[in-house]
Amino acid sequence: MIPLRIPRSILPASLLILSGAVAAPALASPDLAAPAVPAASLIASSPAPASLPAAAEVVGSWEGALAVTADIQLRIVFQVTEAPDGSLQATMDSPDQAARGIPVASITYGHGHLVMEVTAVGGRYEGYLEAPDRLEGNWMQGGASFPLALSRVEKVSTPQRPQHPELPFPYRSEDVIYPNPEAGIRLAGTLTLPEGPGPFPAVTLVTGSGAQDRNSDIFGHRIFLVLADHLTRSGIAVLRSDDRGVGESEGDFRAATSADFANDTRAAVDYLLTRPEVDPSAIGIVGMSEGGLIAPMVAAGMEEVAFLVLLAGPGVTGEEILFRQGELIARSMGASAEDVERSRTLQARLFTILREEEDPAVRSHRVEAELRGAVEEMSDAEREAGGIPQAGEEGWIRAQLAPLEGPWFRYFLLHDPAPVLRRVQVPVLALNGSLDLQVDPAQNLPAIEAALREGGNPDFTVEELPGLNHLFQTAETGAPSEYGQIEETFSPLALDRISHWILDRFGG
Repeated sequence: MIPLRIPRSILPASLLILSGAVAAPALASPDLAAPAVPAASLIASSPAPASLPAAAEVVGSWEGALAVTADIQLRIVFQVTEAPDGSLQATMDSPDQAARGIPVASITYGHGHLVMEVTAVGGRYEGYLEAPDRLEGNWMQGGASFPLALSRVEKVSTPQRPQHPELPFPYRSEDVIYPNPEAGIRLAGTLTLPEGPGPFPAVTLVTGSGAQDRNSDIFGHRIFLVLADHLTRSGIAVLRSDDRGVGESEGDFRAATSADFANDTRAAVDYLLTRPEVDPSAIGIVGMSEGGLIAPMVAAGMEEVAFLVLLAGPGVTGEEILFRQGELIARSMGASAEDVERSRTLQARLFTILREEEDPAVRSHRVEAELRGAVEEMSDAEREAGGIPQAGEEGWIRAQLAPLEGPWFRYFLLHDPAPVLRRVQVPVLALNGSLDLQVDPAQNLPAIEAALREGGNPDFTVEELPGLNHLFQTAETGAPSEYGQIEETFSPLALDRISHWILDRFGG
């Protein structure tokens, strides 16, 4: 999803590994759905042995909830096992962030005191065995410390996701690998094909920002699995793929920009053209959030693309989106007008540096200096609200810098989708939820419509769907804190709107 800038109090700096919904921080605050290090790219460290005469005391599955705000909790799970030599080993999961099997580099236990170092995410857990099945402790990361109580469980809890399809499917499903010759990588995905000989209309799905797998797994919601299942049952072939550098796809996610992801999408369209089950005159792209920015980039220069579906796609620059996004989310969390203005002022100063400074090294140095100045100006209360320990600002600053130093953020900040949309001449369906606080429909839908109209596009539909949030869930407020709490993965109203629009034009 598009990066979400929110007040300093929303999330701890560089919180774990977030895939598409909540991610590493940037600017004065962490963001939801910014690019993050994919779990697939983590390099496992060999667990360090520990001499533990009472290892059985902590062997098992330990689950707890990390309170990142009053409204948002993330489930954390440690799987602790005993090796044949009596040493302990462990892995860490953050199920709500679709991050699993993160290696615990070292684990020590003695006299009821457990310490686990998770170097892959720069984190550490330290706790004490208060009862046979309960640990009381803290999770430390990015210079901040957060209470985390863990309970031993026989089975890790799973949220209710009633829309997730279950086998057997009434259609064919095939795992595929296809090349991106320009990038010199291979991409992996799943192709679902309706029953029958075809050829069928087809789409490739493009994820939002953040390292995401083919299912676009966010807070336990497998958004693209549900979308692909609905479309395939409706008679539309669907290719959904792991982002480059994620899952089974090759490449370096952290070095990529939206332009690189557009190149990957072209490779996906080329692959669909090779499949005899696919109608070559009816291949479209469904892009969600950042994917709604990428899809027009491909269609504007690739005549094989027959249509586009833009789900919460941007119509203005990333800079404009982030300003509005930060304001809307801050207000939803009860931030004062003064806090909103203070955050926007810092954003503006940082955006100016990112926009105007061409040299990456100089840019990074100037941004770091700006952040240090901001920390120095904070009162003790502001530091506490921002999760910045009195002696831990270095970790916080490094966490803020991380997403800003990569190429993706600057590209997104500067890219204006309007000129690209003016070049799109194929049918376009642009949908947005009325409660979307990340890509504001009032800001973006009119801009998309204006660009398509100015370009002379003969067939486009721009529609705001009432009561839906950024993930197209039926919501109460649209606040990101609701994403994981809502059982619905994708509004049936939105699913039907997408499939009917496609089939009305390309259903044969």
